[in-house]
Amino acid sequence: MGLYLCVFDASGNELEGVEVGSYADFNFFRDAVVAVVEKGRLGAVCPVLNNHPDSDGEWSSSESKQLITELDQVIEGFSQCPPVEYNSHWKRQIAKTFGIKPLTLLECFFDVDGEPLIERLQQLAKVSVESGQPVLFQ
Repeated sequence: MGLYLCVFDASGNELEGVEVGSYADFNFFRDAVVAVVEKGRLGAVCPVLNNHPDSDGEWSSSESKQLITELDQVIEGFSQCPPVEYNSHWKRQIAKTFGIKPLTLLECFFDVDGEPLIERLQQLAKVSVESGQPVLFQ
């Protein structure tokens, strides 16, 4: 089952969405954040990202504002680490299709369209803040 994060306007029209991959993929990403950015202390640096269950709910627009800052820290930390092996078959296929050859940990995380995951999450959070609407977990 896949995880789709999205923002809708007040009329129910989708403003932005990110198909992350499976729940296991999202947890792999968050585990890397705990290891690299939070130095093993879950939620110490990225509480919005890591203290939210991945299977339900939402990030409010105010949480999205904090999430943008947290993701900046993730970018900084991941940019300084070497790449890791992909955790799923679909990632290997997408990497092959789009010629993705990670040089850093940051480049190991992308959405199902091969777009950089952290940049996509930041864009989603920005739309949430600008629209005043939450990011929904679906």
